[in-house]
Amino acid sequence: MTFPLYVEVDQIYNLACPASPIHYQHDPVQTTKTSVHGAINVLGLAKRLRAKILQASTSEVYGDPSVHPQAEDYWGHVNPIGPRSCYDEGKRCAETLFFDYWRQHKLAIKVARIFNTYGPRMHPNDGRVVSNFIVQALLGRDLTVFGDGLQTRSFCYVDDLIDGLIRLMNTPQGVTGPINLGNPKEFTVLQLASLVIELTGSRSRIVHRPRPQDDPRQRRPDISKANDLLSWSPKTELTDGLIRTIEYFEGLLSDGDVRASIAHDQNAEA
Repeated sequence: MTFPLYVEVDQIYNLACPASPIHYQHDPVQTTKTSVHGAINVLGLAKRLRAKILQASTSEVYGDPSVHPQAEDYWGHVNPIGPRSCYDEGKRCAETLFFDYWRQHKLAIKVARIFNTYGPRMHPNDGRVVSNFIVQALLGRDLTVFGDGLQTRSFCYVDDLIDGLIRLMNTPQGVTGPINLGNPKEFTVLQLASLVIELTGSRSRIVHRPRPQDDPRQRRPDISKANDLLSWSPKTELTDGLIRTIEYFEGLLSDGDVRASIAHDQNAEA
């Protein structure tokens, strides 16, 4: 994405960027390039083709929010020089570019701010909380909770998110966003850990480690705009989505070689 792309298309969904802290902090300069140079490249492509273009932005543009729940008119509370900044500020700059192309070149843009999303086909060592907990539970390892575990997240099942993205893409040109896409039901990280242990039947314990710098204390979307403009709201309850996701990881871990590789990677990260 940091190099120009030449294809012939009618619509462009730009979801390019590592989204888990472990992955986007591995090479933070490249993460920023992916968001910023990548946005410039796909916007240039959309301008040439006069194609609709959707930016997969993120709830991280709100940072560690001082407003709860987070609505689209909230400008955020973001550390511009912290370890998460490569992702947070890269995505914020990408939004700036999208709206400048809309104002300057009349480009048909759509901006979605995605909140925590999970589901089958996540990478087993993705580093995000749902995949972490499920893999740890299925391997019989302790579930790692950072901080006191009372920080909250809102978990949206992947099928619901995709439905929201497609609905947003196919709105009239006057609908640009940003529009929050996420599940407004809020859970503490401890509640999620306990639910994963229950659903997997694991004997894993919950252990606590220090909370990372700038880790948000609370996160819940106000999805009023998505309700009104897209007739959208998530349909999948957390328990149902977790069951489907656990089944996927159980299938993945049933292969001995894959299980050994995942366990090795987790040992290396620990």
